[in-house]
Amino acid sequence: MRLSKKGEYAVRALVEIGFESHLRPNTLIQISTVAQRTNIPEKFLEQILLALRNGGVLKSKRGVEGGYSLAKAPEDITLGEVIRLLDGPLAPIPCVSISAYEPCSCPDEESCGLRIAMQQVRDAIAGILDNYKLDRLIEEVKKHRATKVTEWQFEI
Repeated sequence: MRLSKKGEYAVRALVEIGFESHLRPNTLIQISTVAQRTNIPEKFLEQILLALRNGGVLKSKRGVEGGYSLAKAPEDITLGEVIRLLDGPLAPIPCVSISAYEPCSCPDEESCGLRIAMQQVRDAIAGILDNYKLDRLIEEVKKHRATKVTEWQFEI
């Protein structure tokens, strides 16, 4: 598994959207605002947010007053779900994938050493990402942003 720019940007955008919804519940955030705050190219961000909306993670409203918001509570969104939506399966090789299984060329798949090792890798990655929730990530960001503000105030 390799996290693509799409996957990376999706997580960054979700943190920003979640952070905004925490500060101002029931408000929408525009793509241009998310793009500016996260330094993500706006056209690329549009594609990412559309994929997240189609995957049920975001909801949107068109028009001047439009924008994006979380479709679910942040504690119901996992990094595993987001990464799978944008980058596909977490498994490092197809023969150990749960969602995109493809048989390998081994003569005996069940006793293949590489497959056995890669199943453990898949399980470890999925175990972490499927239990790492967006609300936890937002809390971490809030702590770091508060620390930066405090440090900045002492410099003045």
